[in-house]
Amino acid sequence: MRRASTLASFNVLSRSLATVHGGAAATSASPSHGLLQVALYGTSSTTGSHVRRRWFGSFSGGPAGKLAIGVAGTLASVAVASSLTQEVYAKEPPPAELVPKDVVLYQYEACPFCNKVKAFLDYHDIPYKIVEVNPLSKKEIKWSDYKKVPILMVDGEQLVDSSAIIDKLNEKIVPERVAAPSSNDDEEKKWRQWVDNHLVHMLSPNIYRNTSEALESFDYITSNGNFSYTEKFTVKYAGAAAMYFVSKKLKKKYNITDERASLYEAAETWVNALNGRDFLGGSKPNMADLAVFGVLRPIRYLRSGKDMVEHTRIGEWYSRMERAVGESARIKA
Repeated sequence: MRRASTLASFNVLSRSLATVHGGAAATSASPSHGLLQVALYGTSSTTGSHVRRRWFGSFSGGPAGKLAIGVAGTLASVAVASSLTQEVYAKEPPPAELVPKDVVLYQYEACPFCNKVKAFLDYHDIPYKIVEVNPLSKKEIKWSDYKKVPILMVDGEQLVDSSAIIDKLNEKIVPERVAAPSSNDDEEKKWRQWVDNHLVHMLSPNIYRNTSEALESFDYITSNGNFSYTEKFTVKYAGAAAMYFVSKKLKKKYNITDERASLYEAAETWVNALNGRDFLGGSKPNMADLAVFGVLRPIRYLRSGKDMVEHTRIGEWYSRMERAVGESARIKA
């Protein structure tokens, strides 16, 4: 994992000095079954500034210049100190020759399993296209014998099941890891299974906990999904009502007595597993980190996700993951 705090400090210092002299830094900077499935499994080159060699010469004329230099020095010192405490995490792209040429993800935008796959693709900066599947008709995947999402097409090869997809992609882009397993692989495998077998089942009872949260969740689902105008209205209200009652059955199935308490407990369990590390993978995320991040990403800014961050210690890890995963690698149509 590359760390850029030293470079960031230099850039902050340069910008601070340039600003005092008027400079500026530039930046660029079946239908019912289908609906139930999406409802259950989803809520859903910068340019561096520079200082000219004669910059300080323009201040040699008097006290105003000395004062300006003093202010600039103070501001720069504060900025540098701040940047030194801020870890900058970077993506982990594979060598160019190992990057797949054509990657297409068939998904529901709000599906946590689809978001697991996207977290892996985004972190490794693998460009991919999206086909949003209508969960009522599923016409976008009629060509496939597999009728669930995610489906990932990689250079013409169909991959299914989120964990299996990630394993196969990992074999393709990190072959040396497969050839020489790490001593931490068992821990990573354990927590990836925990995501699939436990964490994901905490989501639906929380996002459909009451009628207002069910409506909030279906507003997200219909706003980001592939629905016609009529379907959006029908699905939002009928779906929210149906899932409110389904969530009560899910509570019983998974022995949940208090929805929020179960979500908070899962979040704290994950933080305890980190054991003081930035990531389960140590200084950089591993596949377990990406799996947890992926399934939580669709709910993060819903009420349940906001409550989770407010009432548990998971927020700092989640913020580190947002910085590490970075911008989406999705190819816009």
